[in-house]
Amino acid sequence: MFALLDTQIRNPLVTDILISSNAGMWVDQGSGLILVPGWQATEKEVRALAVELIDRGGRHLDIAHPCVDVRLEGGIRVHTVLAPVAAHGTAISIRISRHHDLTWKKLLEQGYLSLQQHEYLQAAVHSQKTLLITGAAGAGKTSLLALLLSDADPHQRILVLEDVAELHIRHPHVITLEARQANNEGVGGLTLEQLVPQALRMRADRLVLGECRGSEIGAVLSALNTGHTGGGMTLHANSLSDVPTRLRALGFLSGLSEPLLTTLVHGAVDLVVHVERGEHGRRIAQMGTFARNSHSLEIQPLRLGSS
Repeated sequence: MFALLDTQIRNPLVTDILISSNAGMWVDQGSGLILVPGWQATEKEVRALAVELIDRGGRHLDIAHPCVDVRLEGGIRVHTVLAPVAAHGTAISIRISRHHDLTWKKLLEQGYLSLQQHEYLQAAVHSQKTLLITGAAGAGKTSLLALLLSDADPHQRILVLEDVAELHIRHPHVITLEARQANNEGVGGLTLEQLVPQALRMRADRLVLGECRGSEIGAVLSALNTGHTGGGMTLHANSLSDVPTRLRALGFLSGLSEPLLTTLVHGAVDLVVHVERGEHGRRIAQMGTFARNSHSLEIQPLRLGSS
């Protein structure tokens, strides 16, 4: 089982590997999921594989902790869900970071973005604009944010907060704080929200949140309003116009009223970049800014040359 998995991991085109006993092994090479023919495994074998992968990442997977994320060497993120939480059998989702091969030259040649978009984004990074990268799962949000921050001033200190570390920024001074799972007694855990005040004591020039998906958004937005400009975040959203709704939902989890959320977002986020993945690959679909004269969250699309 490990031999075939290793073959897929070594394939430079594969970005995602999905495994379950009932559906088999599926891979994504950038244009959608493809079933790997001839691969079969029992529920016992898939469960054993899941436990082994999580153990290699230094965490534990069991009935008390049936849903676990870990990072492995080589920019690999593993997410597992045990049965019966996964109703049809243990499910393994593997994301393989390939953005260490990304360059602006390649992205321009692939039509990922236009020259005008590229120049605008580079100017935003150099002028310390804080970026919110949005898109659906697998659209390339993390890859784009990492590439953008790689262009930051090399004399600056970038501090990254992540649930599972996967942002690989090509920069000489990057510090990553990673959330920690509680032990079997339920103690020792560290959430992203708890890591924010630690980050503020570490002399960061740019503060980055790998992914906004919970109550930590309130603490991070507050931190970004204290002079920590030029960082970035990613957020799952189906379109640029859906971003305000997604932020309101997360703000609710953090206990923020809409007026307070609006104030914090206006003070923290300078540019929103929405990426999408279609039949012709990934691309920047839209860019926009928040309307500062509005009392609610509203996105104003930027009219730049599209990719």
